[in-house]
Amino acid sequence: MELTTINQQVVSNHEIESSSISDNNKFIEANTQQVTLSHLRQDCIIPVFARDNESTIPHYEFIDAVRDTAKELFPEATVKMPNIRTSHIIKGRIPSAIGKPAKELLEHEKTIYYERLAFMVEIPHINTYINNQKLNLTVGGVRSYSEQNLFSKKSIEKFKIFIGFKNMVCCNLCIATDGLKDDLRVSSVEELKNKTRDLYLSYNQDAQIDALRQFQEYTINQEQFAHLIGKMKLYHHLDKDQKQGLFDLKTTDSQINTIIKNYVEDQYFGADDKGYINLWNLYNLFTESSKSNYIDNFLSRNCNTYEFVNHLCEALKNNEDNYFLNRYDIAP
Repeated sequence: MELTTINQQVVSNHEIESSSISDNNKFIEANTQQVTLSHLRQDCIIPVFARDNESTIPHYEFIDAVRDTAKELFPEATVKMPNIRTSHIIKGRIPSAIGKPAKELLEHEKTIYYERLAFMVEIPHINTYINNQKLNLTVGGVRSYSEQNLFSKKSIEKFKIFIGFKNMVCCNLCIATDGLKDDLRVSSVEELKNKTRDLYLSYNQDAQIDALRQFQEYTINQEQFAHLIGKMKLYHHLDKDQKQGLFDLKTTDSQINTIIKNYVEDQYFGADDKGYINLWNLYNLFTESSKSNYIDNFLSRNCNTYEFVNHLCEALKNNEDNYFLNRYDIAP
Protein backbone atom coordinates (compact mmCIF):
# COMPACT_ATOMS: atom_id res chain seq x y z
CA MET A 1 0.00 0.00 0.00
CA GLU A 2 2.83 2.41 0.83
CA LEU A 3 4.55 1.76 -2.49
CA THR A 4 1.32 2.42 -4.37
CA THR A 5 0.86 5.70 -2.54
CA ILE A 6 4.39 6.80 -3.38
CA ASN A 7 3.88 6.00 -7.05
CA GLN A 8 0.71 8.05 -7.12
CA GLN A 9 2.15 11.08 -5.36
CA VAL A 10 5.60 11.29 -6.97
CA VAL A 11 5.30 11.14 -10.74
CA SER A 12 8.63 11.44 -12.51
CA ASN A 13 7.63 10.38 -16.00
CA HIS A 14 4.70 9.83 -18.30
CA GLU A 15 4.83 6.02 -18.10
CA ILE A 16 4.45 5.88 -14.31
CA GLU A 17 1.58 8.34 -14.36
CA SER A 18 -0.26 6.60 -17.20
CA SER A 19 0.03 3.21 -15.50
CA SER A 20 -1.86 4.56 -12.47
CA ILE A 21 -4.88 5.58 -14.55
CA SER A 22 -7.76 3.20 -15.18
CA ASP A 23 -7.73 1.50 -18.59
CA ASN A 24 -11.41 2.40 -18.87
CA ASN A 25 -10.94 6.12 -19.49
CA LYS A 26 -13.30 7.41 -22.18
CA PHE A 27 -15.74 9.08 -19.83
CA ILE A 28 -16.13 11.93 -22.34
CA GLU A 29 -15.30 11.90 -26.03
CA ALA A 30 -16.41 15.06 -27.85
CA ASN A 31 -13.44 16.94 -29.31
CA THR A 32 -11.16 16.15 -26.37
CA GLN A 33 -7.68 14.77 -25.98
CA GLN A 34 -6.17 12.93 -23.05
CA VAL A 35 -3.25 14.57 -21.23
CA THR A 36 -1.31 13.80 -18.06
CA LEU A 37 -1.05 15.76 -14.84
CA SER A 38 2.69 16.17 -15.35
CA HIS A 39 2.06 17.69 -18.80
CA LEU A 40 -0.25 20.31 -17.30
CA ARG A 41 2.26 21.07 -14.56
CA GLN A 42 5.43 21.18 -16.67
CA ASP A 43 4.45 22.11 -20.22
CA CYS A 44 1.55 24.56 -19.89
CA ILE A 45 1.60 28.23 -18.98
CA ILE A 46 -0.78 29.64 -16.38
CA PRO A 47 -3.32 32.22 -17.63
CA VAL A 48 -3.52 35.49 -15.69
CA PHE A 49 -6.05 38.27 -15.20
CA ALA A 50 -4.84 40.85 -17.70
CA ARG A 51 -5.58 44.02 -15.70
CA ASP A 52 -3.39 43.15 -12.71
CA ASN A 53 -1.37 40.13 -13.97
CA GLU A 54 -2.62 38.03 -11.05
CA SER A 55 -2.51 34.28 -11.63
CA THR A 56 -5.56 32.10 -12.04
CA ILE A 57 -5.72 28.79 -10.18
CA PRO A 58 -3.83 26.43 -12.54
CA HIS A 59 -5.55 23.34 -13.88
CA TYR A 60 -3.14 21.04 -12.07
CA GLU A 61 -3.82 22.72 -8.70
CA PHE A 62 -7.56 22.25 -9.27
CA ILE A 63 -7.01 18.55 -9.93
CA ASP A 64 -4.66 18.17 -6.96
CA ALA A 65 -7.18 19.86 -4.66
CA VAL A 66 -10.00 17.49 -5.65
CA ARG A 67 -7.80 14.39 -5.49
CA ASP A 68 -6.16 15.36 -2.20
CA THR A 69 -9.58 15.90 -0.63
CA ALA A 70 -10.65 12.42 -1.76
CA LYS A 71 -7.49 10.92 -0.25
CA GLU A 72 -8.19 12.75 3.01
CA LEU A 73 -11.79 11.54 3.27
CA PHE A 74 -11.13 7.99 2.05
CA PRO A 75 -7.77 7.23 3.73
CA GLU A 76 -8.10 3.44 3.52
CA ALA A 77 -8.84 3.43 -0.21
CA THR A 78 -6.57 3.65 -3.24
CA VAL A 79 -7.22 6.90 -5.07
CA LYS A 80 -6.08 6.56 -8.68
CA MET A 81 -4.26 9.14 -10.75
CA PRO A 82 -6.63 11.49 -12.58
CA ASN A 83 -7.89 10.74 -16.07
CA ILE A 84 -7.74 14.15 -17.76
CA ARG A 85 -9.40 15.31 -20.98
CA THR A 86 -8.80 18.76 -22.49
CA SER A 87 -10.04 20.84 -25.41
CA HIS A 88 -9.65 24.26 -27.01
CA ILE A 89 -5.87 24.57 -26.90
CA ILE A 90 -4.61 28.16 -26.70
CA LYS A 91 -1.25 28.63 -28.42
CA GLY A 92 1.38 31.32 -27.90
CA ARG A 93 5.11 31.93 -28.17
CA ILE A 94 7.98 33.28 -26.13
CA PRO A 95 9.11 36.91 -26.73
CA SER A 96 12.26 35.94 -28.63
CA ALA A 97 10.11 34.18 -31.27
CA ILE A 98 8.11 37.29 -32.19
CA GLY A 99 7.86 37.64 -35.98
CA LYS A 100 8.95 34.09 -36.66
CA PRO A 101 6.69 32.09 -39.03
CA ALA A 102 4.65 29.52 -37.13
CA LYS A 103 6.07 26.61 -39.12
CA GLU A 104 9.60 27.59 -38.07
CA LEU A 105 8.92 27.74 -34.34
CA LEU A 106 11.03 25.43 -32.21
CA GLU A 107 9.34 23.45 -29.45
CA HIS A 108 10.87 25.54 -26.68
CA GLU A 109 9.53 28.70 -28.37
CA LYS A 110 5.90 27.57 -28.19
CA THR A 111 3.53 28.09 -25.26
CA ILE A 112 0.18 26.41 -24.70
CA TYR A 113 -2.63 26.06 -22.24
CA TYR A 114 -6.05 24.46 -22.47
CA GLU A 115 -9.15 26.58 -22.20
CA ARG A 116 -11.33 23.65 -21.08
CA LEU A 117 -10.61 20.64 -18.93
CA ALA A 118 -12.53 17.70 -17.47
CA PHE A 119 -11.11 15.02 -15.23
CA MET A 120 -12.18 12.08 -13.10
CA VAL A 121 -10.46 10.14 -10.34
CA GLU A 122 -11.54 6.60 -9.49
CA ILE A 123 -11.65 5.17 -5.99
CA PRO A 124 -12.04 1.48 -6.93
CA HIS A 125 -12.02 0.16 -3.35
CA ILE A 126 -15.48 1.72 -2.93
CA ASN A 127 -17.78 0.01 -5.39
CA THR A 128 -21.11 -1.65 -5.94
CA TYR A 129 -22.73 -3.95 -8.51
CA ILE A 130 -25.91 -3.28 -10.47
CA ASN A 131 -27.18 -5.78 -13.04
CA ASN A 132 -23.85 -7.66 -12.60
CA GLN A 133 -21.94 -4.56 -13.67
CA LYS A 134 -19.32 -3.03 -11.41
CA LEU A 135 -19.58 0.65 -10.48
CA ASN A 136 -16.60 2.42 -8.90
CA LEU A 137 -16.89 5.54 -6.77
CA THR A 138 -15.52 8.44 -8.81
CA VAL A 139 -14.80 12.10 -8.17
CA GLY A 140 -13.75 14.83 -10.56
CA GLY A 141 -14.39 18.23 -12.00
CA VAL A 142 -14.68 20.55 -14.98
CA ARG A 143 -13.13 23.93 -15.60
CA SER A 144 -13.48 26.35 -18.53
CA TYR A 145 -11.60 29.63 -18.80
CA SER A 146 -14.29 30.74 -21.27
CA GLU A 147 -16.52 31.31 -18.22
CA GLN A 148 -13.92 33.64 -16.72
CA ASN A 149 -13.26 37.25 -17.70
CA LEU A 150 -9.49 37.12 -18.02
CA PHE A 151 -9.37 40.69 -19.34
CA SER A 152 -10.40 42.09 -15.96
CA LYS A 153 -8.76 42.27 -12.55
CA LYS A 154 -8.48 39.12 -10.45
CA SER A 155 -11.93 37.88 -9.47
CA ILE A 156 -13.74 34.84 -8.10
CA GLU A 157 -13.07 31.78 -10.26
CA LYS A 158 -15.68 29.24 -11.37
CA PHE A 159 -15.38 25.44 -11.20
CA LYS A 160 -17.61 22.38 -11.38
CA ILE A 161 -17.03 19.36 -9.14
CA PHE A 162 -18.80 16.03 -8.73
CA ILE A 163 -18.89 12.74 -6.87
CA GLY A 164 -20.74 9.69 -8.16
CA PHE A 165 -20.08 6.33 -9.79
CA LYS A 166 -18.54 5.09 -13.02
CA ASN A 167 -19.90 2.03 -14.78
CA MET A 168 -16.80 -0.06 -15.55
CA VAL A 169 -18.48 -1.77 -18.51
CA CYS A 170 -18.88 1.41 -20.54
CA CYS A 171 -17.07 4.19 -18.60
CA ASN A 172 -20.37 6.07 -18.22
CA LEU A 173 -20.57 8.38 -15.21
CA CYS A 174 -23.61 8.22 -12.93
CA ILE A 175 -24.07 11.62 -11.30
CA ALA A 176 -27.02 12.68 -9.15
CA THR A 177 -28.05 16.18 -8.12
CA ASP A 178 -26.58 15.94 -4.62
CA GLY A 179 -23.28 14.77 -6.11
CA LEU A 180 -22.80 17.79 -8.37
CA LYS A 181 -21.74 21.35 -7.65
CA ASP A 182 -22.25 23.00 -11.03
CA ASP A 183 -21.41 26.57 -10.10
CA LEU A 184 -18.63 26.55 -7.54
CA ARG A 185 -17.01 29.98 -7.09
CA VAL A 186 -13.83 30.31 -5.07
CA SER A 187 -10.84 32.63 -4.75
CA SER A 188 -8.18 30.22 -3.45
CA VAL A 189 -7.09 26.60 -3.54
CA GLU A 190 -7.88 26.22 0.16
CA GLU A 191 -11.42 27.45 -0.37
CA LEU A 192 -11.71 25.03 -3.29
CA LYS A 193 -10.69 22.14 -1.03
CA ASN A 194 -13.18 23.17 1.65
CA LYS A 195 -16.08 23.35 -0.82
CA THR A 196 -15.07 20.03 -2.34
CA ARG A 197 -14.99 18.46 1.14
CA ASP A 198 -18.48 19.83 1.83
CA LEU A 199 -19.84 18.25 -1.35
CA TYR A 200 -18.30 14.85 -0.61
CA LEU A 201 -19.65 14.83 2.94
CA SER A 202 -23.17 15.83 1.87
CA TYR A 203 -23.36 13.24 -0.93
CA ASN A 204 -25.76 10.39 -0.11
CA GLN A 205 -24.08 7.41 -1.71
CA ASP A 206 -26.60 4.82 -0.49
CA ALA A 207 -29.57 6.80 -1.79
CA GLN A 208 -28.11 7.00 -5.27
CA ILE A 209 -27.28 3.30 -5.33
CA ASP A 210 -30.83 2.44 -4.24
CA ALA A 211 -32.27 4.65 -6.97
CA LEU A 212 -30.02 3.14 -9.64
CA ARG A 213 -30.93 -0.40 -8.55
CA GLN A 214 -34.61 0.47 -8.76
CA PHE A 215 -34.16 1.21 -12.48
CA GLN A 216 -33.78 -2.54 -13.08
CA GLU A 217 -37.32 -3.18 -11.84
CA TYR A 218 -39.17 -1.26 -14.56
CA THR A 219 -39.29 -2.10 -18.25
CA ILE A 220 -40.80 -0.45 -21.32
CA ASN A 221 -41.60 -2.07 -24.65
CA GLN A 222 -40.75 -0.89 -28.15
CA GLU A 223 -43.97 1.08 -28.56
CA GLN A 224 -43.35 2.89 -25.29
CA PHE A 225 -39.77 3.59 -26.31
CA ALA A 226 -40.92 5.03 -29.65
CA HIS A 227 -43.49 7.20 -27.84
CA LEU A 228 -40.81 8.39 -25.42
CA ILE A 229 -38.41 9.31 -28.23
CA GLY A 230 -41.13 11.14 -30.14
CA LYS A 231 -42.11 13.20 -27.10
CA MET A 232 -38.46 14.00 -26.35
CA LYS A 233 -37.99 15.34 -29.88
CA LEU A 234 -41.25 17.29 -29.69
CA TYR A 235 -40.35 18.78 -26.31
CA HIS A 236 -37.64 21.04 -27.73
CA HIS A 237 -40.15 22.65 -30.12
CA LEU A 238 -42.72 23.51 -27.47
CA ASP A 239 -43.09 27.14 -26.46
CA LYS A 240 -42.41 28.36 -22.95
CA ASP A 241 -46.03 28.08 -21.81
CA GLN A 242 -46.36 24.52 -23.10
CA LYS A 243 -43.26 23.48 -21.16
CA GLN A 244 -44.71 24.70 -17.87
CA GLY A 245 -44.94 21.80 -15.46
CA LEU A 246 -42.95 19.42 -17.68
CA PHE A 247 -39.57 17.94 -16.83
CA ASP A 248 -36.74 20.28 -17.87
CA LEU A 249 -35.14 17.99 -20.44
CA LYS A 250 -31.65 18.94 -21.66
CA THR A 251 -31.02 15.98 -23.99
CA THR A 252 -30.27 17.26 -27.51
CA ASP A 253 -31.49 15.91 -30.85
CA SER A 254 -28.06 14.48 -31.65
CA GLN A 255 -28.05 12.66 -28.32
CA ILE A 256 -31.54 11.32 -28.98
CA ASN A 257 -30.35 9.94 -32.32
CA THR A 258 -27.47 8.20 -30.53
CA ILE A 259 -29.91 6.71 -28.02
CA ILE A 260 -32.08 5.32 -30.85
CA LYS A 261 -29.06 3.81 -32.59
CA ASN A 262 -27.77 2.19 -29.40
CA TYR A 263 -31.25 0.92 -28.48
CA VAL A 264 -30.87 -1.32 -31.52
CA GLU A 265 -27.11 -1.94 -31.60
CA ASP A 266 -25.57 -1.70 -28.13
CA GLN A 267 -24.42 -5.15 -26.98
CA TYR A 268 -24.67 -4.34 -23.27
CA PHE A 269 -27.61 -1.95 -22.95
CA GLY A 270 -29.70 -2.32 -26.10
CA ALA A 271 -33.23 -3.73 -26.21
CA ASP A 272 -33.83 -7.47 -26.20
CA ASP A 273 -35.08 -9.40 -29.23
CA LYS A 274 -38.67 -8.37 -28.51
CA GLY A 275 -37.87 -4.66 -28.06
CA TYR A 276 -38.07 -4.57 -24.26
CA ILE A 277 -35.60 -2.48 -22.28
CA ASN A 278 -35.42 -1.85 -18.55
CA LEU A 279 -34.71 1.62 -17.18
CA TRP A 280 -31.19 0.70 -16.06
CA ASN A 281 -30.22 -0.09 -19.64
CA LEU A 282 -32.12 2.95 -20.90
CA TYR A 283 -30.27 5.12 -18.40
CA ASN A 284 -26.95 3.84 -19.72
CA LEU A 285 -28.02 4.63 -23.28
CA PHE A 286 -28.63 8.19 -22.06
CA THR A 287 -25.32 8.49 -20.22
CA GLU A 288 -23.48 7.05 -23.21
CA SER A 289 -25.01 9.74 -25.43
CA SER A 290 -24.02 12.48 -22.96
CA LYS A 291 -20.35 11.65 -23.53
CA SER A 292 -20.64 13.52 -26.85
CA ASN A 293 -21.33 16.82 -25.05
CA TYR A 294 -18.71 19.53 -24.86
CA ILE A 295 -16.75 19.81 -21.63
CA ASP A 296 -18.70 22.93 -20.55
CA ASN A 297 -22.10 21.22 -20.24
CA PHE A 298 -21.05 17.59 -19.86
CA LEU A 299 -21.73 17.31 -16.11
CA SER A 300 -25.05 19.16 -16.08
CA ARG A 301 -26.43 17.03 -18.92
CA ASN A 302 -25.21 13.83 -17.31
CA CYS A 303 -26.97 14.81 -14.08
CA ASN A 304 -30.10 15.82 -16.02
CA THR A 305 -30.12 12.34 -17.55
CA TYR A 306 -30.19 10.74 -14.10
CA GLU A 307 -33.02 13.00 -12.97
CA PHE A 308 -35.00 12.32 -16.17
CA VAL A 309 -34.81 8.52 -15.95
CA ASN A 310 -35.70 8.77 -12.25
CA HIS A 311 -38.68 10.91 -13.33
CA LEU A 312 -39.79 8.13 -15.71
CA CYS A 313 -39.24 5.52 -13.00
CA GLU A 314 -41.52 7.35 -10.57
CA ALA A 315 -44.25 7.59 -13.22
CA LEU A 316 -44.10 3.85 -13.88
CA LYS A 317 -43.84 3.02 -10.18
CA ASN A 318 -46.87 5.11 -9.22
CA ASN A 319 -48.86 4.51 -12.42
CA GLU A 320 -49.00 8.28 -13.02
CA ASP A 321 -49.84 10.16 -16.18
CA ASN A 322 -46.73 11.61 -17.74
CA TYR A 323 -45.97 13.76 -20.80
CA PHE A 324 -43.24 11.34 -21.92
CA LEU A 325 -45.12 8.17 -20.93
CA ASN A 326 -48.86 8.69 -21.30
CA ARG A 327 -51.23 6.74 -19.08
CA TYR A 328 -52.17 4.29 -21.85
CA ASP A 329 -48.48 3.36 -22.04
CA ILE A 330 -48.25 2.46 -18.38
CA ALA A 331 -49.13 -1.07 -17.43
CA PRO A 332 -51.80 -1.32 -14.68
